[in-house]
Amino acid sequence: MVKYVAKRVAYMFFVLFVVTTITFFLMHNIPGDPLTALVQKLPEQTKANYYAKYGLDKPVYEQFLLFLKGIFTEGSLGESIRYPGRMVLDVIKKYAACSGQIGVAAVAIGFVLGTMFGVISALKKNKLPDKILSLIAILGVSLPVFVVASVLQYIFTLKIPILPTMGWGEPKHMVLPIICMSLSPLATYTRYMRSSVLDVVNQDYITMAEAKGMSFGMIVRRHILRNSILPSLTILGPNIADVFTGSFIIESIFSIPGLGSYYITSVTDRDFPMIIGSTMFYTGIYILSLLIVDILYVIIDPRIRLSETK
Repeated sequence: MVKYVAKRVAYMFFVLFVVTTITFFLMHNIPGDPLTALVQKLPEQTKANYYAKYGLDKPVYEQFLLFLKGIFTEGSLGESIRYPGRMVLDVIKKYAACSGQIGVAAVAIGFVLGTMFGVISALKKNKLPDKILSLIAILGVSLPVFVVASVLQYIFTLKIPILPTMGWGEPKHMVLPIICMSLSPLATYTRYMRSSVLDVVNQDYITMAEAKGMSFGMIVRRHILRNSILPSLTILGPNIADVFTGSFIIESIFSIPGLGSYYITSVTDRDFPMIIGSTMFYTGIYILSLLIVDILYVIIDPRIRLSETK
């Protein structure tokens, strides 16, 4: 197990380096630079000072080496061009926490409820619970998140004014954003679990367990749930990463100071340090979540552990 995790961690750093390198050179190959609009009315010497400050007066390969030097020697991702005086790492630390609180809670709720709904829907196939839960899954996948957010704001802030429309700082500010973000994961996991459970219940070992007199609850816990949850775990990793990268719509609607809005703004403003820093953060979250999912694979299914050993 330790050897497996160590190998995956080594792959993680390699992937992170490759993504960082590609992103860095792609950014700098786009015509123009991020300082043109900011310094066009300044004296020439002042312009030169700005370009020297951010290293934009050097060849691209030298800029890349300076960037790597800053990471390994100072632990720094540089200073934001759009927000002078603000270090990229400080911005990520401060605003990623807001996105993470909402996103992780939304994925956790969606995963738990989706797993439950999927099992119930499969075990009650073609009955009323199955039809109701299937309808919820279809709506969760089909409805755009901004439509759901607008409806929830209308109901719970205008018709029944019990929750704030926007803002941040108190638990009540998180309720509506979490509901909005959890609908899509809930629908996805419901559909995956329903399909997987329907496949598992027809297996011979389920029939054998029933023949041995094992209780229905024990069969569900030990055999059905454990063997059918792997497909859902497969998409759990990307979902965790998506809550950071795809939450900027929710953050905009509910005025949440999250990292998603900063990332979009940095791309628009061509804030190179902020773009590369955010990309590294999102890539790290993504590959880390995949590692966690792979470890859960090994824990839940001993066959994977045995095949890896062989």
